Amino acid sequence: MAGASMKDIKLRIKSVESTMQITKAMQLVATSKLRRAKERMETSKPYAAIAGAAIRAAAHSCPEKNIPFLAGRPLKKRCYVVIAGDRGLAGGYNANVFKAVLSHCQDVPYCVMPLGKKSIEKFHRGHADVLSDAYGKVEGMTVGQCAQLARQLIAGYLAEQYDELWLVYTSFQSMITQNVEMEMLLPIPMPEEGAPPASTIYELKPEETLEMVMPDFLAGRLYSAICDSFASEVASRRSAMDSATKNAGEMINDLRLKYNRARQGAITQEITEIVAGAEH
Repeated sequence: MAGASMKDIKLRIKSVESTMQITKAMQLVATSKLRRAKERMETSKPYAAIAGAAIRAAAHSCPEKNIPFLAGRPLKKRCYVVIAGDRGLAGGYNANVFKAVLSHCQDVPYCVMPLGKKSIEKFHRGHADVLSDAYGKVEGMTVGQCAQLARQLIAGYLAEQYDELWLVYTSFQSMITQNVEMEMLLPIPMPEEGAPPASTIYELKPEETLEMVMPDFLAGRLYSAICDSFASEVASRRSAMDSATKNAGEMINDLRLKYNRARQGAITQEITEIVAGAEH
C-alpha cells in the first residue's frame, strides 16, 4: 500500500511540475507583451481625448438638438460593442466584462458587436443577436479596421437598427487593477447644463462638422478602448499565471513532504518486519 501511494505521489509531482512549466512560460510571454501593449495604449489616448473634446464642442454649439447623433429616441433596442480577450487563462478578465453587459441590459432587447474570440463565443452560446464575427482577434487590430467598424456601427444607428450604442471595455489602471467601463457613444451625451459655450470657430455649420467628424471620432475611440483592453488582458493573464505558478510550487512542496513521509513509513515497516522475523 505504501509503495503504491509513493508511486501515485511521484506521478502527481511530475504532473504538477509540467503544469508549472507551462504557467511560468505563459507568465514570461505576458510580461514581454505587456510593455508593448502599455506603449500602444498610451499612444492611442491623446487622439481619443482630443477627438472627444471636439465632438462635445460641436454638440454644444449645435443650435438644433434634433439631429440624429444628438436626439434621443424611444429606447427599443441597444447595441453593445463588447471587447473581450482572444484567449482565456486571464483570471476574471473575460467574465467581468460579460457580467457587466448582462447586468446593464436588464430587460431591454439588445444586439452585440463582439470584439475578440471569447466575446464571439460567449454571445453565440447565449443566443444573443450578434452583428458580426469578423473581429475575432483584438491583438493587433488596426485603426483601419476600427474605421470600418465605426462606419458599420453608424450606419446601423442611422438606420434605426438600434437606438443606443454602448462601448464595454476594460480600463487599465495598474498591473493589479483593471476596471470594466461602460460608455454610451450614441446618441452623444450632451454637456451638463450650465457648461460654458465652446469657443471653436467652425468653417461649416456645427451639425455638418459633427456629421463629418463622427466616423473618425468613433474609430479613434474604439481603437483606444481596444488598446486599453488588450493591455488589461495581458496584465490580468500575467497576474493569473504568476499566482498559478506560485500555487503549483506550494503544491509540489506539499507533495514532496507527503512522499518523504510515505517513504519513511515504508522503511520503518520493512525494519519492523525484519526485526519481527529475526525474533522468530
